[in-house]
Formats: sequence, C-alpha cells, structure tokens
Amino acid sequence: MTSTYDLIVIGTGSAGASAAQLCRQQGWEVAIIDEREYGGTCALRGCDPKKVLVGATDLVERTARMRGKGIHETATIDWSDLMAFKRTFTEPMPEAHEQKLQEAGIHTLHGQAHFTGKQTIELNGQQLTGRHILIATGAEPTPLSIPGEQYMTNSDGFLGLEHLPKQIVFVGGGYISFEFAHIAARAGAKVHILHSSDRPLTGFDPEQVEALVECSRKAGIEIHLNVELESIESLQAEAASSDTVVAASDSTSSAEPHQPRYRVSIRSKQDQDGQSSASESWHLECGLIVHGAGRRPNIYHLELEQGEVQSEKKGITVNEYLQSVSNPHVYAAGDCAASPGLPLTPIAGLEGKIAAHNMLHGHSQKAEYAEIPSVAFTMPRLATVGISEQNALKLGEQVSIQTYDMSSWYTYKHTGEEKALAKIILDKQKRTVLGAHLLSSEADELINHFAVAIRLGLTIDQLKSVIYAYPTAASDISYMLDLDSDKE
Repeated sequence: MTSTYDLIVIGTGSAGASAAQLCRQQGWEVAIIDEREYGGTCALRGCDPKKVLVGATDLVERTARMRGKGIHETATIDWSDLMAFKRTFTEPMPEAHEQKLQEAGIHTLHGQAHFTGKQTIELNGQQLTGRHILIATGAEPTPLSIPGEQYMTNSDGFLGLEHLPKQIVFVGGGYISFEFAHIAARAGAKVHILHSSDRPLTGFDPEQVEALVECSRKAGIEIHLNVELESIESLQAEAASSDTVVAASDSTSSAEPHQPRYRVSIRSKQDQDGQSSASESWHLECGLIVHGAGRRPNIYHLELEQGEVQSEKKGITVNEYLQSVSNPHVYAAGDCAASPGLPLTPIAGLEGKIAAHNMLHGHSQKAEYAEIPSVAFTMPRLATVGISEQNALKLGEQVSIQTYDMSSWYTYKHTGEEKALAKIILDKQKRTVLGAHLLSSEADELINHFAVAIRLGLTIDQLKSVIYAYPTAASDISYMLDLDSDKE
C-alpha cells in the first residue's frame, strides 16, 4: 500500500516542524516522520535543557563572586535534583509537540525512513510518495575512528546523567565542550578539555577566546591544546560488554559515579612554535568521556543515492532556495543542509520557513545570514555577530575597531565580575555597526541589540539617541560606539 502526500518531512525539529505547519496551513496533505521522540535536538537534547543547567550554574558562579561582598555562602548544586527539574521541561515535550502537529491535521509517523526513489520514501515497510520531500534531520556526532570510541557518550548522554562523575574528559574545543565543561566544573567535577589545535572556539573573536580560556582555567577546567585522543580503554572488565557500554551514557545507569572507569590515551602535537614533542603520550583516568569534537549531517541512513539526492561533507547540496541541486522534488533545511548558515536553531527555523515558502509559492525567497548572533553559554558568556576583526582589517581605513575592557564598568564591577570585554567594528563613512564581539555575563542578551542594529542598518547616532533603562547592560551601548574619539 502506498500513501501519497503533498509534502513528506523527515525530522521534527525547528526546521521540519515549521515547514510542515506552514504547508498544512495552505491546505497541503503533510506527513512528518521522526525516528526519535518528537521535538528535535534543541528542545529535547540541546539548547533548552542545557540552558536549565546553565541557569543553576550561573547562581553558583555569581554567589562565588560575591563572597565577602555581602554574601557568606556559595550556592552548591545537587545534580540529581537539577536533572529532575530539567526533566520537567523535556519529558512533556514529545507528546505535546506531536499533539500540536496532529491538531493541525498533519500525519505524524514514527520510524527510520529512507529513499526508494526520487519521490518515494520507505517507512516500516510502507511506501510513501511525496510531491515534495523536505529533509530536516539535523546533525549527529562525527565518528572519530579511534580504539575504544564506543565508550564515549555525547551531548545527549551528558544531559541525561543521573549522577555526575568526579572526573570528566570532553573531547573537542567547540562550544558544546566548553559549555558543558563550565556546567560540570561548577557542579563539582574535575574537568579536562582536549583540543587538536592551538585555538579552540573557532568562529569567535580570538582575543576573547584567549580570555575565556584563562577564565576557564581559573574555574578549575584543564584545557589541553594541540593534543589528539589516541584511544580509550575500559578499566572494568565488564565494560567491554555492550550492556555496560550502553550504561556509560544511559541516564538510568546505577553504576558508581565516583570511580574512574576509563583510561584516555592522549598524544601531544607540536604547536606553531614547535614547543611540544610530537611523540609525547600521556594518560587521564575519568568516569566519563564526552564527544564534543564536531558534528556531521544526520543523513547517512537515508540512502540518498536511491533518491538521486546529491550531498557533500556539510550536508544535502542545495541551491539558494534550499532545493536539492540534483532532485527538484527534494529540499533540505537546518543542520543537514549544505547552506551558508551556521548550525544554530534560529537558522534551522528560518530555513524551514523559507523552504516551505519556496515549495508553496515558487522560488522567491532566499535566506540572509549576515546578522545572525551566536553565543557560547560559558561563564562568562562569549558572543559574536557580524563581521570579524580579521575580515574588517581587509576593508582598510573604512573601518574602526574599538576595543574595551569593561571589567571596571559599573555593570560588571557591582557583581564582582573579573573579565568583561567588548570589540565593536564600525563603518566610519556610513557610521554603522559592522560587527560586535562580547565576553561578559551579559553578552548573551547584549549581542541581540547589535544584531538589530546590523540587521536594520541603524547608525551610531540613532543607537545613541535611544534612552535605555539605567542601570542595565544595554545602557552601556552608547559608550561602545565612540567613533568620534581618538580611541582606536
């Protein structure tokens, strides 16, 4: 039996769900499929539950900074209670999400789908035909191909931990490792980050990354640069069995959380100055190893070749309208699409809406990515939007790069914050903001003001004319736009 739809969506995250609902609103027959719980990575295994944990660790950090300044006790975290609170957000989500789609008249299906033709999908032995097919399957951890890789968990596993081990190793120096490392360290774990080059957190301002690394080390996080993970060895004989391997990342595991279970073998590489020996190897013992060394498009089970869907390393190869370049019936959006967009939830939602518009009304919308802000929810926060300093320098005298150490400013001094930095890139002739880079406890909210300024082309004079509530972080904005001073 074959079921026919106007649109088949594979994936129920921000990209897939938004496209499905928009097309259904126009009267299309829509089916949506997920091999996991409905809701996608962000709501269930990513941004949202992470922010719950970040909220608790913020309290630990803030009370620690205020010791001796009117606060006597530093807050502490009960990990099991915190995870129970997190589940109040995540556990109701799949049912509520699926019900919302069903109430809209969308057919909700479960299972692992794969292509059988240019317009056909097989799901649980049933053939589905779609006039259009949208791939919105997100991303998954990139295989590392090292001995013992099966002992690693990933962000899903970390966010499901019932007990926090005393020692944790995060592999990779991206925002996932840094965010989770800051959470774990404030919750009492001994934390290591292994990164393969001398610069972690690429995509953010290098000087501010260096300052964040310093803050991270002060918080007790050991950051090892220019190293490679060689292998992982179980320290318990039973860990070699598949059942125990699953328990390593199973949120219901009752295994003793405080005993080292793994030995991680690491090789130091030469840095740019040739300071480290390329043959130096050493070991760490820990209770958990978390994969944070990059993600890849979650498309390798879809049998794309049967659908004549071309792909590349970044994902489904699409044109500027998010349509497959090789199969006109197929579109892709979010982390599985090889578009210029960063792998961020707002971009996935944006691309899902644009793909839906182009399927419904013809190719008339393209995504604009220039002013999308990005934030690492570390302590302090690291945020960026617009042009980087490196690219700004290529524009010559047209730009002014303003840097500020805001640590002594009232906004940060009154909460005992030791590090607060800003780098604002301005167009001298147009008197507009081209880029903003922030490191502070307020950076995650403050960066949005600069995103609005860049998006709408607001001038420095317009931004300075705004009367902001005082004292707030936003009221500092006018002091970061001092183009007319001699400061460079």
